[in-house]
Amino acid sequence: MKLVTLIAAMIVTATASLADVTSRSGGPSEKAMIARGGDGGIEGVAFFRPVLSGVLYRSGFKGGDKSRTGLSDNQRSALCSAGFSSGFYADFGKNTEYGATNCSTGNFDYQSARSSRPGNVMQAIYDVVQNPEKGPVLVHCMWGVHSSGALSAMALVQFCGWPEDRAKKYWDEARNGAPCSGGCDQWIDAKFSNFALSPKLMISKEQQAAICPE
Repeated sequence: MKLVTLIAAMIVTATASLADVTSRSGGPSEKAMIARGGDGGIEGVAFFRPVLSGVLYRSGFKGGDKSRTGLSDNQRSALCSAGFSSGFYADFGKNTEYGATNCSTGNFDYQSARSSRPGNVMQAIYDVVQNPEKGPVLVHCMWGVHSSGALSAMALVQFCGWPEDRAKKYWDEARNGAPCSGGCDQWIDAKFSNFALSPKLMISKEQQAAICPE
């Protein structure tokens, strides 16, 4: 009887965790978006934070990823099992092996990305918004602060209609005080100079209400 109860509890816990990541019942709170802790339940992950509920999350690595090897096989499997459909390593990953990871719930497609060329990430996010059966996207960088934050800020402009000033403020608040080469205002301004709102990737008001922060 005790074993049955334990198994049932494990199933409920796993289901709740999956629902938390894939739910589109309203955008994340500001507190959750800039929280400085949290690993998403995945060992070695740092600053796991929501950006667009059920659609986009961001993170980095505990201690950085100085060898630039990216997500491990175990981390990819964990993300796949949690319901994520794809992940992007922004601006680093020299020694990273990319590709698909299969699991019992589907597959997780791992790709490289550049914060100075955000088009492929924005397209992936749009595809998830338009296909509710697809799991969310994870964008991460070495520390989970600069590049993943820049792409997240751009997504808030593209999909939620945020003004650039508000998105840059969010990026700065979630930066955790980390320094920027050449100055932080200059750094984020340079990234946004390569970003342009795409009319082809606009989403409906109803979709915004389900995923965007207030």
